[in-house]
Amino acid sequence: MSKKYVPLVNTKIIVFVAVIALAGALVVILTSGTSIVSTSEQNIPKDTTQVEQKIQPITVELNDISIIEVTERNARIEISFKLSNPNPKSVIVQVMDYQLYETGYSNEEQLSGGEIGSRPEGMVEFGSNYYTLLSENTMILKDNIVLKNTGNTQELWSALENNNAKWRVTGNIFFNLSSMTSGQENELHFEFVK
Repeated sequence: MSKKYVPLVNTKIIVFVAVIALAGALVVILTSGTSIVSTSEQNIPKDTTQVEQKIQPITVELNDISIIEVTERNARIEISFKLSNPNPKSVIVQVMDYQLYETGYSNEEQLSGGEIGSRPEGMVEFGSNYYTLLSENTMILKDNIVLKNTGNTQELWSALENNNAKWRVTGNIFFNLSSMTSGQENELHFEFVK
């Protein structure tokens, strides 16, 4: 007489229970966020238990605009911005859009502009170019601009060659708390004249 192996529990049931357990663990992880829960309130000061900190706007300054080189064909300009974070937490600077004007030539016609950093698109973007500004710290963001000489802007080219250009820079900076998923996106408009 041969013995026949009879499983005590159906393997489909085991797989089903494992999938349900994993899904439940995933739900707990996703809904818990980044907060820490303490069962003892003895060590927590009463005035900070329900205080939610608001993000303060970062400050933007025009650090420098330098004319690096002017030739007959083009001009190379370097622009730099100084960012300061007054918050006790780090801030992610996603992108800074700026427009550059030479006001002696035209206050309304944009000469150039740029974008420093990048905004994430979709759920996750690999290789994103954003900057982490540490708490109560500063950083310098730089960009290089190349202007082409069309031959139609002699007044502008003369100001660049003589290094007496009058600049106006406008733009927006987008930032949020130190996690792309925490807090809302904040926008700050800036305008500088040099």
